[in-house]
Amino acid sequence: MRIGEVGLLTNDVVRLADFYKKLLEVDNGSTDKVHQTIIAEETMLTVYNDGTVRNNLNQNICLAFTVGDIEKEYEKVLSLGVEIIEKPTKRPWGATNMSFYDPDRNVIYLRSFEK
Repeated sequence: MRIGEVGLLTNDVVRLADFYKKLLEVDNGSTDKVHQTIIAEETMLTVYNDGTVRNNLNQNICLAFTVGDIEKEYEKVLSLGVEIIEKPTKRPWGATNMSFYDPDRNVIYLRSFEK
């Protein structure tokens, strides 16, 4: 068994999907206001409005993406105008992590590993 999809429930699919398209540098060709698939690989990332009102206090979930160049990604995240939680920081186990909030205040981690 493996995870097939991570779904982000939101009140504003277009706004959140557009953020992830910029962050992940992908274009899914969709402007759908109800459901958009951002990544369609083994584990999909979707943004979805199921019709319920969300409080955007998503304090029980985070997403982590592995990147090749954490400093480059940090500059891109800054240009998106997000609130940074932690700047890129070297960890004792060899990873460099950073974290920030997406537009719905989900916690997002970017991490890179030394080669």
